[in-house]
Amino acid sequence: MNRNDFRRWTRVEVRWGDMDAMNHVNNAQYFVYLESARIEMFGDIGLDQPMREDQHGFGLVSATCNFRKQVHYPATLEIGTRVSKIGNTSFQLQHGFFHEGGDELVADALSTVVWVDYAQGKGIPIPGDMRVRLEALV
Repeated sequence: MNRNDFRRWTRVEVRWGDMDAMNHVNNAQYFVYLESARIEMFGDIGLDQPMREDQHGFGLVSATCNFRKQVHYPATLEIGTRVSKIGNTSFQLQHGFFHEGGDELVADALSTVVWVDYAQGKGIPIPGDMRVRLEALV
């Protein structure tokens, strides 16, 4: 995985409080960074609110992260995000973490997101208009 695999980027400033007792960014913090990347991407495709008026929207069902290199304060990370797979009710996002301006991968992640009917509490097929928007990010 390298920078050329991504077209969509989120910039994150590492804060002093993001570090743990080992003096590197705590593993849980990467999931907060992923949330920022995911929410910004949703905004790019016109889903600025987590739930539409019809009570349908995206829901995160899985997230994994591989920690490749330690990151220390101060740092700025750039998170590349792309849609790597689109199914009937779900899609996968692939993420790459890089130091700002650098080519070395410091972490990578995979998220699975489902289109949800919140009133019923279950996944439903991704609507055609949303599918077209997601396909543009593959």
